[in-house]
Amino acid sequence: MNLLTEDTGKMLLGGERVDATDGQVFAVRNPATGEVLAEVPKAGPEDVRRAIEIARKGRTVMAALPAHRRSDILRKASELIASRIEELTLLLTQENGKTIRQCRFEMETTRRLFLDFSEEAKRIRGHYLPMDAVPGLESMVAYTIRQPVGIVLGIIPFNYPVELFAHKIPGAIAAGASSIVKLPEQCPLTLLKIGDILFEAGLPPEGMQMLTGFPQDLGDELITHPDVSLISFTGSAATARKISAKASGGLKRLALELGGTDAMIVLEDADIDEAVSGVVQGRLTNGAGQICCAVKRVLVHQSIYDDFISKLVDSCGKIKMGDPLDDETDLGPLITPEAADVVERQVEAAVTSGARCLAGGKRVGRSYFEPTVLVDVTPAMPIVKDEVFGPIAPISSFQNLEEAIEVANDSEYGLQASVYTRSVSEALKVAHRLEVGGVVINGPSAFRPGNVPFGGMKQSGIGRESIVETVLEMTELKTIVINGAL
Repeated sequence: MNLLTEDTGKMLLGGERVDATDGQVFAVRNPATGEVLAEVPKAGPEDVRRAIEIARKGRTVMAALPAHRRSDILRKASELIASRIEELTLLLTQENGKTIRQCRFEMETTRRLFLDFSEEAKRIRGHYLPMDAVPGLESMVAYTIRQPVGIVLGIIPFNYPVELFAHKIPGAIAAGASSIVKLPEQCPLTLLKIGDILFEAGLPPEGMQMLTGFPQDLGDELITHPDVSLISFTGSAATARKISAKASGGLKRLALELGGTDAMIVLEDADIDEAVSGVVQGRLTNGAGQICCAVKRVLVHQSIYDDFISKLVDSCGKIKMGDPLDDETDLGPLITPEAADVVERQVEAAVTSGARCLAGGKRVGRSYFEPTVLVDVTPAMPIVKDEVFGPIAPISSFQNLEEAIEVANDSEYGLQASVYTRSVSEALKVAHRLEVGGVVINGPSAFRPGNVPFGGMKQSGIGRESIVETVLEMTELKTIVINGAL
């Protein structure tokens, strides 16, 4: 099936597919093969200004849409995604590199998020304030309403581009906000088709703008312009600091979903097979380990350590790495050869520092990296303390629960974590003491349904995203007081 047309890579401004003002383009490549899928506009400052100008008009247009219309648009978009899910899945697999099974799951999650936000659009409400609680104000009536925040800038990462778009922009539409979307330069094509679907579903052309290109070419105006009210960013902590510094002069609202060194703690009484499966599914195969909430550090009680390692190494040998378009493939490539370079250097540095590689450890071809198990790692090693985006599992042992919790909390990040045990009391004891935004018991930390608040502590972000929290973040609370009403 040929999914690529002349307009496939053009960006969306004012509801139309357009080129960059200066005509510059860049190539989007298939991570598995290096094949050029499309040439995409390399937007510049003039394109940013045009997007902002249209989005300014969109504030009024979107705020005037009644809740039932915003709901209908998102519901119709969900239906259109469902009707084209295989076509979209195939394109996402080609440009992103995740296996077709994982991309199909991502598209189904996206469809469901659109539907969930369509329902939330009709549930935005304020509340009545009993003014007779204050002496002398008995004749007053007061209530609150929620109004759209204005213009939302959504900055989308490459790893789960369609799903992470769906955690942000449908929430802005549900809230009645106008949005500008900075697409991931590595894989913008499927999202551009989702943009087409939204306009087909009835979204006003002023309601959402999609820009393609690189941050260094776009300039700072998207972040600093006074009409941009909220910046919703998913990505690295380092980039978030730069965005925060540039946005600080305008006192902008920030929603930052950042990285993590997500720990998995496997207690003495854990189901070892379940825990091993959690590492395989939650780190080594899912997105090739390129997930902020993937299992990044595995802490195993010393009494079951050898058995755990043996079973994990055996499981690694059964992982099928290969063509992402093959339904039998478990592990696809990293997003770019440069990403594979980084992981290769990180593993080599760990081994040089004393870690032992029991499985994998090698780069294969252009962008693939074998599922890798490292032991004899220490907390000071970058492979443990830094966020690693690849199919790498560093394993260490602990003697008691206090030690495990201390090691897990010894990180500048605090996104998600997981604990494996048959004891509910022990699981809750760990969960309450871990310094993270979410804990999964007897399951991997790579877990994010739309109805569960998601976000981190420390350097893992600011704010939470979910169907409810995202819409609240993208609205402002206003109080209205009527004097002498009673």
